[in-house]
Amino acid sequence: MNSNPPIVLRANRLKTTPHELYKILTNEGYKVKKIANSDALILTKSANVFKSNAFKLGMFEQQDFSSQQVVPFLKVEEGQWVVDACAGNGGKSLHLASLMNNKGKIIALDIKDWKLKELKRRARRAGASNIETKPIETSKTIKRLHNKADRLLIDAPCSGLGVLKRNPDTKWHLTAENIDELRLVQRQILEKYCHMLKPGGYMVYSTCSILPSENEQQVKWFIDKMNGQYTLEEEQTLYPSETGFDGFYMARIKREY
Repeated sequence: MNSNPPIVLRANRLKTTPHELYKILTNEGYKVKKIANSDALILTKSANVFKSNAFKLGMFEQQDFSSQQVVPFLKVEEGQWVVDACAGNGGKSLHLASLMNNKGKIIALDIKDWKLKELKRRARRAGASNIETKPIETSKTIKRLHNKADRLLIDAPCSGLGVLKRNPDTKWHLTAENIDELRLVQRQILEKYCHMLKPGGYMVYSTCSILPSENEQQVKWFIDKMNGQYTLEEEQTLYPSETGFDGFYMARIKREY
């Protein structure tokens, strides 16, 4: 976790393919390599790839390989109604639009409106036309979406202990009290936001942490609390020590009724 993180790109399938993006960037003089069976490319020689024509045309976004595993884990399909409940500036919303081929609807929620404005800007460049942004102003924003979503993504606020390569100062600023507060927020989000999911639909709870207390233990608490209404289908932890990329956790949960 004390080494520099790799620069990983995600090919935007609304505009290109990983193979085409590789050829375009190589022709522009950038050194990249593809990661097999994925939309990811690694920049192998340091360069400002964001000055490339490919970036200006919306052909890729920077997104770590571990982060790129979360949206496919949700098993989205074209034409579905999907809620990205903690969308931030939209990396995973854009990935959703790419996998859904702009078909269906993505509702991107966040408590910070300025992040959603950045998402809109990125979506225009990416050609993602099926994303609607909604700032969470009151609890009514969530209640109006109850039982509406075929798929729900909760990329929850967390300690960030899986991405220390990118934010090394976290090691000096994060306290046990901070983590306790975050765990409480995570539980509140799970408890309040889960009702946006339709019966029979899937939600993914994910974090960029590797702490069981933010991950497996939170999901177990949620499943136990909901008394059989939600069941855990699969969970996965990606450790930097094993992958060389960021640390991530994801759990796919089904709403039974």
